[in-house]
Parts: sequence; C-alpha cells; structure tokens
Amino acid sequence: MKLSNASRREFIKKTVAGTTALSLGGILPGFSPKSYANIIGANERIKVAVMGVNSRGFALASNFALQKNCEVIHICDVDSRAADKAIATVADLQKSRPKATPDFRNALEDKDLEAMVVATPDHWHAPAAILACKAGKHVYVEKPCSHNPNEGELLMAATEKYKRVVQMGNQRRSWPNVAKGIKEVQDGIIGRPYFAKGWYTNNRASIGIGKEAPVPSWLNYDLWQGPAPRRPFKDNLLHYNWHWFWHWGTGEALNNGTHMVDLMRWGLGVEFPTRVSSAGGRYRYKDDWETPDTQVITLEFDNNTSIAWEGRSCNGRTVEDNSVGVVFYGDTGSVTIESGNTYKVYDLQNKLVKEAKNDFVVDPRDKMNPSQALDAIHIQNFFDAIRKGTPLVADIKGGHQSTLLCQLGNIALRTGETLNIDPSNGHIKNKGVMKKYWKREYQSGWEPTV
Repeated sequence: MKLSNASRREFIKKTVAGTTALSLGGILPGFSPKSYANIIGANERIKVAVMGVNSRGFALASNFALQKNCEVIHICDVDSRAADKAIATVADLQKSRPKATPDFRNALEDKDLEAMVVATPDHWHAPAAILACKAGKHVYVEKPCSHNPNEGELLMAATEKYKRVVQMGNQRRSWPNVAKGIKEVQDGIIGRPYFAKGWYTNNRASIGIGKEAPVPSWLNYDLWQGPAPRRPFKDNLLHYNWHWFWHWGTGEALNNGTHMVDLMRWGLGVEFPTRVSSAGGRYRYKDDWETPDTQVITLEFDNNTSIAWEGRSCNGRTVEDNSVGVVFYGDTGSVTIESGNTYKVYDLQNKLVKEAKNDFVVDPRDKMNPSQALDAIHIQNFFDAIRKGTPLVADIKGGHQSTLLCQLGNIALRTGETLNIDPSNGHIKNKGVMKKYWKREYQSGWEPTV
C-alpha cells in the first residue's frame, strides 16, 4: 500500500501513540518515542541548502537551523574552512549534520531539497537564484537581489515562469515596529509624506593595494567567480572587500542602502522614479576600493515625492543619533525609523508626540548577524509562503524595485549624468547609458537564462 505524505504522517502519529510500537519487538525495533517524534518533525520540516556561509551566510545558516520547522541539509561554499565551521555549528543547533556540498548545483539535484538560501557575493545572487528556480526550489536571496538591473528582471521572470516562492532578505519589512511605523506614515500620521531621507554610516578601514597571489588551497576561486569574467586572485579581495569592486560588488548603496531605500519606497508608496542623480566618490583613502565611500543618491517620483540616501562608509558620525535610519517628512510632522525595531513621531515644532520602543538588540554595523531574533520573523514568513501560500512581505518584485533604485543611483554616479527614467518599468531613457550599464558581461558558458 502506498501512502500519501498526509497519510504517512497520520500513520506515524498513531503508531507512536500505540503501546505496541513502543515496546520491545514493536514494528521498528530500536526506535524510541523520541525517534518517532523526530520522524514526524522531519516530515514537516522544510529542507534547506545555504550557499555562501562565510559571514552573513553563516548567520543565516545558524538562524535557519534554529527554526523548528526547518532542517539545513546542505552547506555550499567554495571556502572549505567556512563550510566546515558552518556544518559544525548547524549540526550542533539542529542535532543533524548537513552535507558538505561545495558546488551548490549538486545540492539542487537533491529531490529532498525544497529551498535554497543564497548569501554569496552579489555577482552570484541572481544567477544562483535563477538556477534554483529552474531546479524547482524556492529561494531566499540576500539583498541586493541582483548585481545589475537586467539580472533583476530575469529573476522576476524566473519566479513567475517556475512558480517559485522567492523572497529577498530585506528583513526590516518583517520587524513589527518598523512595519507599524510605515503603516502610520501611510495612514497619514504626518499628513501627506512627500520626502524621505535615509542613511548609512561606518568607519571602514582601507583595503590597501592588493597583490596577485596563488589561490589558497582552501578556495575554489573559479567557482567563486562563477558568472563573472575571470580575473587574477589578489590578496585583498576575499572575503569582504569584493563589495568595493564593480566587477563583483555593488558598493555601499546596495550593500546597506538597499534596506533604507526599501523602507522609504514602501512608506511613500512608490515604485520606479522619473529622475535619478548622484554625487560622491572614493575620498577617504587611496587604495584599490573602486565604489564610492561617500555618496548621496536622489530619486524623484511622479507622485510629487522624493527620496535621498546618504552613505558614508569611512566616517561613522551618526544622523539622528543612529548609524542607519530613515526619516519621513510630511505636511504635519515627521516619522523617524531608527536602526532598531523602533520609531518616533514628531510634530512640526519638533515635539515628540509618539514613540514605539523595543527590547530587541540590533547592531546595524554587525555585518554578520545584526538582528537574529527579528530576522526569524522574516524567515517564518518565507516558510509560511511555501507551506500555506501566505503572501510574502518582501516578494521579489518589490525586492527588484528597491534594488534597482540603488543601481540607478550608482549608474548616475558613474556616468555623471542625471538619468531620466521611464516610471512604468524603471528603464533609463538614454539608450547609450542603458546599453552600457543595464547588463554585464559574463564568463562564457555562465550566462543566466530563464
């Protein structure tokens, strides 16, 4: 007799409840009641692979492993040291050991796998997520959801074509008081909101001048580069400094600005802009860092609103007493959403009229794990979308829109032009700029396709 998954679960539950199965000589000798409970749980748990576990990915692997309705069954990393550390930690947290699967494409062949977590360098985000969709897996992809605008559009198309649940890691959408603060803005607590300002500050050190060096024995550098055209290995590239090279990274605007731009776009109820400008540069040090360490992006929208984001990677002076945050300005006051799960409402005389406090500890400058407990809410929303069809609070359409706004800011900076944008789809009207910056070149044979 062949049982359905539901029937099999019911069968196991009844068997555990019966005294015969729990006695010596039962139908499965050697299994304890706890073992049966584990079988039941295993049937309910979502099987996950985590790709990229050196920093933020290590935190995500740990957080997914902590979820009772999840089991991490594959750890995929090109750095064997990072993989070993993550495997040991996950095994301790969930009491089952995930497989070491250095090439994530092998994990995608596992029929038991349901979801892939992508926490790699930016140039891998969309290509890996698209391959996962093609393999029939759901995807949790870290921000930004793409390295360039075309990849974001491809990822949206893949999500639709393969009918997958794809969520971006803009987890502040799941933080209760942040969501409440945004709802207050939308409901008119400050009248009509017309301008939003966001920021990120830090005190990052120089990355120096890198030298070509032999690829370390613990690293599969070819797979690390993946879709990016090949470049020699340098000793100041891994594991974090790739953020500051256009070839692999997207700068502070997408590394951290995506979070704040997403909140501002959400609060103002906007999608694509009409005009984008940006100013900034690499000012603090003379080294290999290519992307700006200081940048201001300004976006204008057709509902008579605008957004400004300020990034300072190498000067950590706070704004509104927060290293990161957002302020909405309206007809009758302002709302400040701070670095944690908190917000404040002020009237036009700068009087504090409402405050939402929170006891969650958040360190926005912790590049690995700034907010584990709050992020778990976002993870559970992802799981509910898979199991129950619950709407995502951060679907890939919105993820692409917020990512694109930051990408447009970078394009405006690199061209030195104010970009006129088609507000229906976010495309740049200047065809020359569009052709040069909308897509990237790929290593032959690694081009992402839907």
